[in-house]
Amino acid sequence: MPPLHAPDYDPPTGPPELVHVDHDLLVVVKPDGLLSVPGKGPALADCLIARLQAAYPGVLLVHRLDRDTSGVMIFARNPNAQRHLGLQFEKRHTKKRYVARVEGRVQGDGGRVDLPLIVDWPNRPLQRIDHDEGRPAQTDWQVIDRSDTESRVSLTPITGRSHQLRVHMLSLGHPILGDTLYAQGPARDHPRMMLHAELLELRHPAGGRWMRFEAPAPF
Repeated sequence: MPPLHAPDYDPPTGPPELVHVDHDLLVVVKPDGLLSVPGKGPALADCLIARLQAAYPGVLLVHRLDRDTSGVMIFARNPNAQRHLGLQFEKRHTKKRYVARVEGRVQGDGGRVDLPLIVDWPNRPLQRIDHDEGRPAQTDWQVIDRSDTESRVSLTPITGRSHQLRVHMLSLGHPILGDTLYAQGPARDHPRMMLHAELLELRHPAGGRWMRFEAPAPF
């Protein structure tokens, strides 16, 4: 798929759902279809952080979710909090869990995908598996429920590579439903990509208290 262009961008309206607000943190539920940060050009300026900055001036980015992924996102409200949170993500001291609906009946109850990823330059923004030059990427998966045509899985990324969950599930033969980049045929024919960040755990930048933020999947 080519990069996103303005005519293709029709984000949902309305304010994001607030999960937690204090002097250092702002935690929200990002809706699917909304960019985390601005794209190129004024037509792609509408994004989650811009909407938040209008209500909470000075809000700073900590991490991102893909446009078509919904779920829990955390923002910093000052530079010190941003540095503290950024280090937690960089050193993998956070805990994240996603839920997804995938094509087909997944065999087995769970496991780990350990396949290195690299950008597929001729087909950007796609990523691909590359055992020689790819960056290490690991995802733990567990089946929650299954039918003859699809499965519901819990996904825990050990690393945080771009499109990691999407490519790793594709590598198992079970692309995420509604994924217009990696799914093919009927698996693409869904109103949204069925991937949601349902859990984020980390330490508060002021005092180090362990905090847990959750938002149930809307599908």
